[in-house]
Amino acid sequence: MHQNRPKPGPRRVSPPTAPAFAGAFAGALAVLSACVLAVCAQPAGAASRASARHGGAPRAAGAPAAAELAGARLQADGQGLVLALQLTHAVQPRVFRLAGPDRLVIDLPATRRVGQWPWPSPGGAVRSVRGAPQPAAYRIVLELAAGLPGEPRWQPDGDGAGLQVLLGAAQFAAQSGQPTAQPAVPAAGPPGVPASAPPAAPVRRVRDEGRDVVVVVDAGHGGEDPGASGPGGTHEKDVVLAIARALAARLERQPGMRAVLTRDTDRFIELRERMDKARTARADLFISVHADAVRDHGIAGASVYTLSYRGASSEAARFLADRENAAVLKGGVELSGANAELNALLLDVAQSANMGASVEAADQVLRSLDRVGAVHRREVQHAAFVVLKSPDVPSMLVETAYISNPAEERRLRSSAYQQQLAHAIEAGVLAYFHEHPPDGTLYAAQRKASAAL
Repeated sequence: MHQNRPKPGPRRVSPPTAPAFAGAFAGALAVLSACVLAVCAQPAGAASRASARHGGAPRAAGAPAAAELAGARLQADGQGLVLALQLTHAVQPRVFRLAGPDRLVIDLPATRRVGQWPWPSPGGAVRSVRGAPQPAAYRIVLELAAGLPGEPRWQPDGDGAGLQVLLGAAQFAAQSGQPTAQPAVPAAGPPGVPASAPPAAPVRRVRDEGRDVVVVVDAGHGGEDPGASGPGGTHEKDVVLAIARALAARLERQPGMRAVLTRDTDRFIELRERMDKARTARADLFISVHADAVRDHGIAGASVYTLSYRGASSEAARFLADRENAAVLKGGVELSGANAELNALLLDVAQSANMGASVEAADQVLRSLDRVGAVHRREVQHAAFVVLKSPDVPSMLVETAYISNPAEERRLRSSAYQQQLAHAIEAGVLAYFHEHPPDGTLYAAQRKASAAL
């Protein structure tokens, strides 16, 4: 249960039309520039007409998968590896490395995995192998032993539909039932005689092309504030901390994603301190995790909230009145030195873009939660919760379940169900950032590379 629940409960409102987050603040800044010019040289109406033009076009429906991944085989030792992928159609993969931990990432565009075959067992330079579908690709991640040198390379395998991904200097002999790996750079033959195979295609380190997306995960309540309690004595603060930890761990394993917990122990944090932690981390998204409670113990299901317009208006007034907030909005928006009317206009445009992005992200998370279990409200709700009031960090509050419902209380205590909820929220977050990658991030670089194929 959130700490500042209004009485009566928030009025159910249809979500506002939200601008796409991809370039949301860049779009807002363009509008802000137009507003400044309007204040200086044009009638006031010109600025409002300019502000109505920002936004993003809806994403076109994705094309069906063009290739199927039917198997994977791995050969690895301490110096390198070869991963052979069985595909029904040739694809142009995106292959790159990430640090912290060291990972090799392979994105197979327009590809889906078929069958129940197991991933190769780890060994040598490879600590683990896993895969997961993405909105526009299938992603394979190999966690590597520290210090493995070299850049990843790929080349066609067999009849051209298969694919080999190579890393390091190891040479592998043919083994029964496994493909023979080609050297990353074939040895040259005698003068005038071409090499037996062309060199594999070099791959850039995409990690150098963009920063991580930062997601701040907030476990509600804590310390002397237990939050809501279930009929069996389960405290909200404990189960939401477990869910928040699981969500942060999942996000951390995603290439190009960094998770920050507002609390990782049973301690109390003021509401505005939670907001400040998100702004200090320059978060791209803030998610506050809670478990609801009502007198009717039969009510069940999840809900997702974003900031209401009423809450936004009151926060804007507070923000403008606090001189310490000058020149701190993301996107380079400076309020110090400008007149009061222009300050209000600049903040209004930035906050509108932020609220739109919040609804977009919350809608993706709500859809994902709907696939896990019951959803109490199938529309994103809006309320004036304090933790949602950051003017420049898209924010949502997720009521994962009703802890007052005996059946849901039992599920919330289950680590397996906590992982299911964390996985559902993670899936919504990933879907959102794949559609709306913030400028300058690895996600934006990958989307640009994908569009260029």
